[in-house]
Amino acid sequence: MKKRVLITGAAGFLGSHLCDRFIDEGYEVIGIDNLITGDLKNIEHLFEKEDFHFYHHDVTKFVHVPGKVDYILHFASPASPIDYLKIPIQTLKVGSLGTHNLLGLAKEKKARILIASTSEVYGDPLIHPQHEDYYGNVNTIGPRGVYDEAKRFQESITMAYHRFHGLETRIARIFNTYGPRMRLNDGRVIPAFIGQALRGEDLTVFGDGKQTRSFCYIDDQIEGLYRLLLSEYTLPVNIGNPEEITILDFANEIIKLTGTEQKIVYKPLPEDDPLQREPDISRAKEILKWEPLTTREDGMRKTLEYFKSLSKEELFKREHKNFSKHNKR
Repeated sequence: MKKRVLITGAAGFLGSHLCDRFIDEGYEVIGIDNLITGDLKNIEHLFEKEDFHFYHHDVTKFVHVPGKVDYILHFASPASPIDYLKIPIQTLKVGSLGTHNLLGLAKEKKARILIASTSEVYGDPLIHPQHEDYYGNVNTIGPRGVYDEAKRFQESITMAYHRFHGLETRIARIFNTYGPRMRLNDGRVIPAFIGQALRGEDLTVFGDGKQTRSFCYIDDQIEGLYRLLLSEYTLPVNIGNPEEITILDFANEIIKLTGTEQKIVYKPLPEDDPLQREPDISRAKEILKWEPLTTREDGMRKTLEYFKSLSKEELFKREHKNFSKHNKR
């Protein structure tokens, strides 16, 4: 019988690519998403597949899946500041209640579960690059704390289930990832810059632009996650690209890549925005035999082609999602 994998956040950027990978690997895939930030367009090509099933459901409520489940990948969560600042309570709930529900399901099904954590658990780091043994520098009561602390709690409860119940768990600390299916107006650096460039707008840099990020192409990220799930390692593993670049240099790369002539405009740096972000991937190299293979030049070229393929309506629209019904309690 085919192995069955449950993927939460299945209609999101990472989740949809994970669905593709597991379908290609011959798994039966069950996708769950409440579509707060996900988009069915990301997975509509899978609806005709016999081995793909989708459920519109909020994992902060009880999760029931009939039959066996071999693997669970928990990727349900707002992941960009523009989202989790608008829906802070739902962000905390999906990291806590949602994770609790899925760990309970994994225990019931005797399934292995991989939790999608984030480099944000390191906060505004005091060491550089960031390795997995660093505990972080996080403002628990700042505006970004709703995401950072949700992920930190997620890691804690996952390890508690592993130690107390003997559950097979995996924890991926995901660094900035980019590629096709990113939401154009989700507030993250790459879609923001590309969208502005394609619309003929000036590129917005926050602060002086000297803060750094490290960008991993989606194909490399999915490969790392796949290897981590099938590994025997239970402690957190950084999955990201260690090639660091300043935001200002990256903005100039985008202008060159798109062949546009926009100016760069500066705005104040948001509260608690990390000044450095670069993964130490020594653990991933040693345990998973993994490291990113896609150059930023190639990855950005593919990503630009994706955004250029969007309709003019999609390129110019601004997102006006009604988050109020998800954020009442």
